[in-house]
Amino acid sequence: MKNKIRRRSSYIVLIINVLVLILVSSNLRSPITSVGPVLNQISNSLHLDNLQSSMLTSIPLLMFASCSVLVSRFSHRFSINRFLLYALIILSFGLFMRVFGSVWTLFTGSIFIGLGVCIGNVITPGYIKNNFPKQIGLMTGIFAVSMNLTAALASGYSVSLGEWTGYGWRGSLGVWLVIALLALFVVILELLLNKSRIKQAGNSLVKSNFNMFKSAQAWNISIFMGLQSLVYYSLISWLPAVLGDYGMQGNEPGWVLFIIQISMIPITFVGPVIASKMKNQKAMIVFISVLMLVSILMFAWLKSEWIYATAVLLGLSNGLSFSLSILFFSLRTKSSANAIKISGMAQSIGYLIAAFGPAVFGKLHDYDTSWKLSFYFLGISVIVMFYFGIKAARTKFVED
Repeated sequence: MKNKIRRRSSYIVLIINVLVLILVSSNLRSPITSVGPVLNQISNSLHLDNLQSSMLTSIPLLMFASCSVLVSRFSHRFSINRFLLYALIILSFGLFMRVFGSVWTLFTGSIFIGLGVCIGNVITPGYIKNNFPKQIGLMTGIFAVSMNLTAALASGYSVSLGEWTGYGWRGSLGVWLVIALLALFVVILELLLNKSRIKQAGNSLVKSNFNMFKSAQAWNISIFMGLQSLVYYSLISWLPAVLGDYGMQGNEPGWVLFIIQISMIPITFVGPVIASKMKNQKAMIVFISVLMLVSILMFAWLKSEWIYATAVLLGLSNGLSFSLSILFFSLRTKSSANAIKISGMAQSIGYLIAAFGPAVFGKLHDYDTSWKLSFYFLGISVIVMFYFGIKAARTKFVED
């Protein structure tokens, strides 16, 4: 009888752990990708200039770059679950503030959203390693799929959600507070049901004094993540303008972005599962780099011809490169504490690198109105990414 109760209890805990992972990851991109489609509405409603409008998408990236390392350094102060709890509280507050009604609350809310998402980004790989040590590939896939699926839905249905709620852009952005509060409820439930195990898991983080910045492997992972993010954010930022110059009109550029996001979803699930069973992931790095480089050259040379095929190639390569980056945090570390540390370092360095991408891509267009020079810049970035990706794919821990 006692064994049955224990098994039933362990199943309940497992289900809650999976729900925590799905709901937390669902909050790590959607609050950001929901902004772009309604940016004009926000600007017109609050009379924002171009600089202020661009800051709404830049603030979260700047928070990722500036706070990720700090989050990892303070991770030993609390259990992983408590950190996720604080992340969701901060995120929920930011989501509420962002739609409250003024320019001041709009930007204040964006700062809190950036901080909440930053904490979730850094801590979640440690949560996976700690709670699913034998299913790291599978759970990393679920993490990436949940993140990308809600990101695609947020960007695709943002305007419709505003119309459905009757609150315009405030409804488009505010509806994601429901998902954040649901995740908060499940994390609190997990804390209440499993206090002893969570306390033990949190204490285990104290043991690591490893300096991640002295590890060559940690730098390989960080730069690989940064360069794949650079390609993603450059194209997400500028592709509508590029396709407009190529002659696409109306909602066509939006559908191309939707295809890119949707194409990422299957590969982000299957990729980590396969990668976790490989001796090393060098073959996967070659596959990613070839597909990404081909898609970039197709954008440059074929323009709007075969555009949906190009979008699928980009989605596959970028989805796999992102999920592989996240997987490296767990595969290339020996403890949950160091998984959080490399997560903090890689995301701080990575998003700092990525932040330069859209600016350089756009600036190069001033010198070459055909956009080819901009795409060649991304092509060179992919070649450099390949070099560091091959090194990161070696079966070598950051601690070695």
